[in-house]
Amino acid sequence: MGRKKLRSIAVLGTYVPRKCGIATFTDDLCEALATELDSSCQVAVIAMDDVNGGYPYPKRVEFQIRDSSLPDYLRAAQFLNVNQPDILVIQHEYSIFGGKSGAHLLHLVKNLEIPIVTTLHTILTEPTEQQRTILLELAGYSELVVTMSLKGRQILQETYGIPEAKIAYIPHGIPDFAFVDPSFYKDTLGVEGHKVILSFGLVHPGKGFELVIKALPQVIEKHPDIIYIILGATHPHVMKNTGDAYRHGLHQLVNRLGLDSVVRFDNKYVDLDELCRYMEAADIFVTPYKSPAQITSGTLAYAVGAGKAAISTPYWHAEELLSEGRGRLVPFDDVEAMAHTINDLLDNEQECNAMRKRAYQFGRQTIWKEVARGYLDLFNQVLVRPSLRPKSSYSDHSAANVVDRLPAPNLEHFQTMTDDTGILQHSVYTIPEREHGYCVDDNARALVVTSLYYSLYQDKKVIPLTHRYLSFLYHAFNQETGRFRNFMSYNREWLEAVGSEDAHGRALWGLGVALRDASTESIGSLATKLFTQGLSVLESFTSPRAWAFALIGLNAYLEVYGGDAGARRFRQLLAEKLHTHFKNNLSVEWVWCEDISTYDNGKLPHALLLSGRRLPDPAMFETGLASLKWLLAQQTAPEGHLSLIGNAGWLTRDGMRAKFDQQPIDAMALIDACVEAFRGTGDFRWIHEARRCLDWFLGYNDLNLPLYDFTTGGCRDGLEAHGVNANQGAESTLAWLISLLTIFEVIGQQVLISENGSRPGSRPVPGT
Repeated sequence: MGRKKLRSIAVLGTYVPRKCGIATFTDDLCEALATELDSSCQVAVIAMDDVNGGYPYPKRVEFQIRDSSLPDYLRAAQFLNVNQPDILVIQHEYSIFGGKSGAHLLHLVKNLEIPIVTTLHTILTEPTEQQRTILLELAGYSELVVTMSLKGRQILQETYGIPEAKIAYIPHGIPDFAFVDPSFYKDTLGVEGHKVILSFGLVHPGKGFELVIKALPQVIEKHPDIIYIILGATHPHVMKNTGDAYRHGLHQLVNRLGLDSVVRFDNKYVDLDELCRYMEAADIFVTPYKSPAQITSGTLAYAVGAGKAAISTPYWHAEELLSEGRGRLVPFDDVEAMAHTINDLLDNEQECNAMRKRAYQFGRQTIWKEVARGYLDLFNQVLVRPSLRPKSSYSDHSAANVVDRLPAPNLEHFQTMTDDTGILQHSVYTIPEREHGYCVDDNARALVVTSLYYSLYQDKKVIPLTHRYLSFLYHAFNQETGRFRNFMSYNREWLEAVGSEDAHGRALWGLGVALRDASTESIGSLATKLFTQGLSVLESFTSPRAWAFALIGLNAYLEVYGGDAGARRFRQLLAEKLHTHFKNNLSVEWVWCEDISTYDNGKLPHALLLSGRRLPDPAMFETGLASLKWLLAQQTAPEGHLSLIGNAGWLTRDGMRAKFDQQPIDAMALIDACVEAFRGTGDFRWIHEARRCLDWFLGYNDLNLPLYDFTTGGCRDGLEAHGVNANQGAESTLAWLISLLTIFEVIGQQVLISENGSRPGSRPVPGT
């Protein structure tokens, strides 16, 4: 049967000039497909960006997705649905997509109305529960998944239970190398007269280059004419996170072993033509990777296809590529075996050449022309049969509706309010006001903001801010009393020896989130130390809000240190206290724990819902849910918008209710509680309730006036009878940012939560 005529193909992945292996793969695949297809068929790229503004892409790129921007994934789905390519080919690797374990990608695939084929660049035998769920969802919405190794097919069936009929094997493509004598090209690299050992790829610790370096002293004893070239720039993400420490360590090892004239670091990113010159000049190619769980190696595929004498550690793809005499395997971390194998190949030229020929002949079936034809045959299978993908449960585009037209988080005013000490409490209009200084309450909330922001966007610019707020809390902790001070003057003098119970609880909330989402080891360590020091006094606390804040922090802490028996006891104690307080005070008409409903009210049901889900305690969870429903009912205007309880009198049990002044902190607390209700029930209406509360900031309120300032990124200080309070203090701005980040976070996670949901006790929570 002939192939179905294609009009257009879209390929989603990283793309050149971005420096990563998948970008090169995507480019090579697109060019090979375009060569095989009729000129009337368009091959377009949807490119993943990891930097602001993206890259100077060629015309083939038709749409760009900022990896951490959830709305971009939804808009990309809309773009593809409008343009209707015949098929979308996704290049999947968890780390190139935003959200936890790349979960944002699922929002795109669940909204698509076109067939999907997914190429899997990483297949894990021991995935986290989230990684497993993502791969299964992705496979479910794909017509076929492609693995580039036979081992990958086995893992997909045995570990993930994906049916064989849904798995296709197509090897990693390679350029059409000529089989040449390495000596002919050595002068182009300035290595004439040398035997050349080559390793190639973006440099990072997993490459294991030190294994070859340590073997070289034994090699040069027999073969003093060898030179070892490590070709490749440091991986951009490694450079961003840890700098060039690994490469510097390799240089030090080379110097210590006296190999400076033997080892050559060509620290650069090379195009295909230059890579071919290096390959052609190499006598031996080595991939000394440190982990067996590598399902694909493009560099080793290139070496085999170029007919190189290849040596490798026995990771999965190497075991396949180098079987049947096409190369040699050495055990992981075995310096003696590496040295012996290199020497043996250099000593036995006849066997080395025979191995090269076997490798080259095998590689002919994997040149890009053949690989492209394999993909086109797959596309034909997909397009001539009924679709295997499930009907999308996202037909109402509910996630898109929630995040549609939301502003991106803007930290400008947040940073304006922060100085070298911490975040100031108040402002005059948008100008920081110094008279009232600082407080633990705001610096703890600021710590929540930077931790959530880093967790969502992996943006290192917030790390110095996190240091500042964490330093403030460290200074605030009074070792003698075991309590946090709260208020500090502008000249850095504490105004009290002991802060309020609520301030202490907020500090634990901020520290719990900071250690859970820690961007560095130092942040995690100090936040953990402070958190555990602040636990001992909780037993004597009498404030329900302090209990609630501490419970939220405890649950975050236990996500990391789930085995901490002391912390688990404190959680049980405080949760039962709060639950009992509710049970002793509530009635049919008054579902509240006090005779007056004041400020930050949503934090109390939030703590009950969270603790009820994690303990688990279904009755506690249901009390939290009932209380949240009651709070929302009390604060919903006849027109349907949020009308918060004002702080000029609050809401009393006898029915007296203040309409103004309405505070941003109360909208934030309700949003956090609604999100937790969604996590516990899976009922998407709670997300819509959270969005309704967020809309209060944007003008859907009693005065139809926005509190969020789209220019500064700050939030005005409240809704008063005459209008909005024009000042943009810390509490209000922090309330807005926590609210917005929480919405983006839960929508990113939402694809991993059952649509029908479940009550506590029926769904385990890892680590708690």
